[in-house]
Amino acid sequence: MGLRVDQDVSKAVPVGAGVVCALVGFTSSFAVVLAGLRAVGADSGQAASGLLAVSVAMGAATMLLSWKFRMPITCAWSTPGAALLISTGAAAGGWPAAVGAFAVTAILLLATGLWPALARAVARIPHSVAQAMLAGVLLPLCIAPVTALAGDPVAIAPVLLVWLIVAATRPRWAVPAAFGAALLVLAVTLVREHTVPAASSWTPLVQVTAPSLTVAAVTGIALPLYIVTMAAQNIPGVAVMAGFGYHVPWRPALTVTGVASLLASPFGGHAVNLAAISAALAAGPDADPNPRRRWIAGVTTGIAYCALGLTLSGLTAVVLAAPTGLVQAVAGVALLGAFASACTGAMSDESARLPAAVTLVVAASGTTVAGVGAAFWALLIGVVVYWLFRRTARTRA
Repeated sequence: MGLRVDQDVSKAVPVGAGVVCALVGFTSSFAVVLAGLRAVGADSGQAASGLLAVSVAMGAATMLLSWKFRMPITCAWSTPGAALLISTGAAAGGWPAAVGAFAVTAILLLATGLWPALARAVARIPHSVAQAMLAGVLLPLCIAPVTALAGDPVAIAPVLLVWLIVAATRPRWAVPAAFGAALLVLAVTLVREHTVPAASSWTPLVQVTAPSLTVAAVTGIALPLYIVTMAAQNIPGVAVMAGFGYHVPWRPALTVTGVASLLASPFGGHAVNLAAISAALAAGPDADPNPRRRWIAGVTTGIAYCALGLTLSGLTAVVLAAPTGLVQAVAGVALLGAFASACTGAMSDESARLPAAVTLVVAASGTTVAGVGAAFWALLIGVVVYWLFRRTARTRA
């Protein structure tokens, strides 16, 4: 009897870790992904459908990879990619063009898993330039909490105060706590204004959108989304897992996440990738003292993601009724860590700081040229300036 109890307790540890991993990953970036889908043209129903699709896709990919390879390989939606969507805004062709861009991104992710030469080509993009592009995309979003606070201090101040206190004591839970505070503020607002969404709004909503391909969407959304997802999610995700002694099978992992992204795209899902920061919650020793049993945490994370996905229609309806600036404030604090990391990566190489600065400034400008967003031009200009400086330095030597 004692042995059975010990076994049950032993199983409960990785299961609990998996649930925590899903909750932290979900609440830390839900507001960012919702804002990203809305920015590129999704209405409330299409955004809810996209969130549901990408949640189920990343949950299924997590379960499959963790079970198949007996590793806690967790997947996630592309949070930096969603931030990119916010900064890019709607492309020519509206939401169908964005869905077409999501499909192109998925095909590129799948091709990277099947064709190693593409992975090598992505690896040739200077690290400092890729990180600077991400930092430039994130900068305006990280400023949003400040402007939101000035606009509505009564609604925004409690959220930022909760985030600050928890960040100083329990950093991992800072953004989920801010999200919880935002929901409390929102609940008070809805009750006071008698605008509580109907119970029927919690029914899971799925909408299929016929994709369309436009040059502006492919260059302005698909290519930057692919590069940001690779540079800020997939590659760091492999590194995080290696730090815990797990060697992620690169090609199968990219193939599975690419297929998951492709299946989710007609429903509005933007991209599925390997988890980076949240991956440590399922792969670390707290998930289970025995590394060979932590795959259970991975499978549990996938199940929890699918379950959470079923709540997204109602949660989307509730959040979209929020006071102006509330969602932006949560998204901004959620991205501060990624912004700091991107700045560090962009400026760590002294010889590449000026090209990185040029890239960051162009990306942060938000300028659209020929219908193509700033992220693409920042990457293009950054690479050109980087190689120009490298060639000049060699000539001088």
